[in-house]
Amino acid sequence: MRPDRLSGALTQFVRESMGDNYIEQPSLDFYPTYLESNYVTPIFFVLFPGEDPTPMVERVGRRMGKTEADRSFTNISMGQGQEKTAEDCLTKSAKEGNWIMLQNVHLMIPWMKGFERKLEIAVNEDCHPDFRCFISSEPPPLPHMEIIPEAILQNSLKVANEAP
Repeated sequence: MRPDRLSGALTQFVRESMGDNYIEQPSLDFYPTYLESNYVTPIFFVLFPGEDPTPMVERVGRRMGKTEADRSFTNISMGQGQEKTAEDCLTKSAKEGNWIMLQNVHLMIPWMKGFERKLEIAVNEDCHPDFRCFISSEPPPLPHMEIIPEAILQNSLKVANEAP
């Protein structure tokens, strides 16, 4: 057996034996999840290879009148030097009823404790009901490792969209 051909052969076998439902993943309809959210409850996306929640959020955002073009939706890819930008945008978005998406927060583990407190303050002090916070992170590499503060996970709607 050739290991480089095994995955393709297995995919073909499953498709022929069981059908496309076991190979192709139906697209996630994010709108019902959005309807369950509110300004106090962030939506937390667990990232898996090949999956990007950004287009789903942008689609629902356009439907709700939140776009990057009119600055009512801000998408920040977290990394070195983005901490202050994210904190300022969080405070501003909460007051004005805008949306903020913070991607790849697993890259900012030390910063997450402070973010947890800032998010709590933002939603409890003069927060607009249209405000939404979206967070994305890869799962921890090992089960005993913690990346995201427990309070953020407990207070969030979790969305995991893993390819088959």
